[in-house]
Amino acid sequence: MINRVIWIVLDSVGMGELPDADRFGDVGSNTIGNVSAKVGGLKVPNMVKLGLGNIEGMKNIDRCESPKGVYARLAEISNGKDTTIGHWEMIGIYSPKAFPTYPNGFPKEVIDEFVKRTGVPGVLGNCTASGTEIIARLGDEHVKTKCPIVYTSADSVFQIACHEDVYSPEELWKMCKTAREMLTGEHALARVIARPFVGESGNYTRTANRRDFSWLPDNDNLLVRMKEAGLDVIGVGKIEDIFAGVGITEAVHTKDNMDGMDKTLEYMDRHNRGLIFTNLVEFDSKWGHRNDYKGYAQGLEEFDVRLKEVLDKMRDDDLLVITADHGCDPTMTQSTDHSREYVPMLMYGRQLKEGTDLKTGKTYANIGQTVADIFDLKPLAIGESYLKEILK
Repeated sequence: MINRVIWIVLDSVGMGELPDADRFGDVGSNTIGNVSAKVGGLKVPNMVKLGLGNIEGMKNIDRCESPKGVYARLAEISNGKDTTIGHWEMIGIYSPKAFPTYPNGFPKEVIDEFVKRTGVPGVLGNCTASGTEIIARLGDEHVKTKCPIVYTSADSVFQIACHEDVYSPEELWKMCKTAREMLTGEHALARVIARPFVGESGNYTRTANRRDFSWLPDNDNLLVRMKEAGLDVIGVGKIEDIFAGVGITEAVHTKDNMDGMDKTLEYMDRHNRGLIFTNLVEFDSKWGHRNDYKGYAQGLEEFDVRLKEVLDKMRDDDLLVITADHGCDPTMTQSTDHSREYVPMLMYGRQLKEGTDLKTGKTYANIGQTVADIFDLKPLAIGESYLKEILK
């Protein structure tokens, strides 16, 4: 019997364009394959042993003759390519309608309402921008005027950047909660994101005090089912934020990928039954969006080293899942945005059949449906369970 699932999401680590990638402007995207090619090959032996290179459609990753894990690639059926929609689909929420985006900035009525409700003197930016670029460009004016920097991206996000000496993280989070409350109806964006930064003119850097304020997910999902069944649902990293706390029984925020791995390992040492759900965000936020393929490659290799610690700590009744929520190919220099890609799925556990090739799954929700099946929960609205195919 499996009593615990350790589910690690490598944020943005996709593995090749989906058939409809042209609709999203992402033809040619292949986050893992292109990064590996650029650096002359990724050194990720632990994922290779689980079957990463054996996944259908995988490029530029070594194959393993006798993989120890279960492996597949998964397609996304929801209409999007962002963190929220990807994670929601994993747990059984289908999103046929895309969240609104604002390539030309937010309408005047949205900004006016934000200023009125928060009491700030005004806003700077109100455009599509890279987070690091916009604080370098507008940081000085922000410090001088106390006007928050508001910006967006190709994703459905309302991002607010403030220097921590101008607005404390707590004040910024309050500002974001106010924005979340007002952004409803036609302006119901997926996320409001707090982007605090520190430093001096010419040397501003973002801090680990980021917070995401998500649109509330549908309660008909895996996490709610698990919580109602008395199981642990532990969120590590931005998991709690992605689901707006829905279905989460315990959570901890993290400052980077390695902190995320530390926290995951700490929870593995505890007596819990249910789900440890971890998001490692730096692949996306630090390297993907900045087109830093060298940093991306290093991050994957560093994760692979830490993966050995997870494998060594697993109990006989544990199941490990490694996957992603979308792509963000840092080699596609014409864009710094997410990419519409298949994602890899690796599973490992002492109760699983080694070397099981599940080919290509129709939806990310196949993982959630499998977890629901493990704990004998009501089936999710979408997805197919792999449980019968993977158990010994």
